[in-house]
Amino acid sequence: MVDTYEDGRAGIDAGLVRRLLAAQFPQWSDLPVRPVQVDGWDNRTYRLGDEMTVRLPTAAGYAPAIDKEHRWLPVLAPSLPVPIPTPLAKGAPGEGYPFHWSIRRWLDGQLARSHPIADPSAFAADVAGFIRALQRVDATGGPAAGAHSFYRGASLTHYDDETRRCLAALDGRVDTRRAAAVWDAALEAEWDGSPVWFHGDIAVNNLLVCEGKLAAVIDFGTSGVGDPACDLVIAWTFFAGESRETFRAAVDQDPGTWARARGWALWKSLLCLTENGPDAADHHHVVDEVLADHAFVPPVG
Repeated sequence: MVDTYEDGRAGIDAGLVRRLLAAQFPQWSDLPVRPVQVDGWDNRTYRLGDEMTVRLPTAAGYAPAIDKEHRWLPVLAPSLPVPIPTPLAKGAPGEGYPFHWSIRRWLDGQLARSHPIADPSAFAADVAGFIRALQRVDATGGPAAGAHSFYRGASLTHYDDETRRCLAALDGRVDTRRAAAVWDAALEAEWDGSPVWFHGDIAVNNLLVCEGKLAAVIDFGTSGVGDPACDLVIAWTFFAGESRETFRAAVDQDPGTWARARGWALWKSLLCLTENGPDAADHHHVVDEVLADHAFVPPVG
């Protein structure tokens, strides 16, 4: 990943990071602190020297992820086919910053969204392999889906009212009749399986590539134990054609899980369209792909 020098979002800047380090981890306080080029919304991430990163939640709703990841990432890592973040230390509130924060080992790679993929179908198979490996990790005692995962892994009914409001607001901009049918089908396909680990945000901003291949998976802030359907959304947000079918076959999920996955993809894109965000064309495309996929209902497995 490439560094930049933009700074200050959510009241967090490199100066705050340096003060926190000096107060709590003086052994690392002489290392340079630099913002990363592409940052997420939930956290601010800084490069610490050449081998580490500092990660700070931007709001109270994202803060529980620090304890969760610090506890569970070391448990998950040995069973996964590519590296994931390695927690090195957990910082406490201080210097006017109200949340716990973390120091982690740096992972090399470029974000999949901006880096050429050598073989999209092979990449799709690798992502599916990661998801399957994650599902095989013993879920005993893991964090049950809920507020900490923003209800990824839980029932879609949590977002039913919001989705209905989005459908009403978008009437005339999307095919709301067909979209409502997709949503209803997702709700009807209730999950009754044994809880498994899910990542919660398998997306191009959280997949690192090296030489065109999957090299690491980052940002487990919405991870937990529950229904894995949310991890299939990348089928419509990134994959297409042959790569989508490769992913579908390799991830090997039942039709009900795919119905709920369509619901997850639809909910997020409808919400983003309602909010008139900058990526409206992308979300229109996802909605169209989900509606077409629902109409086709291809064989699974």
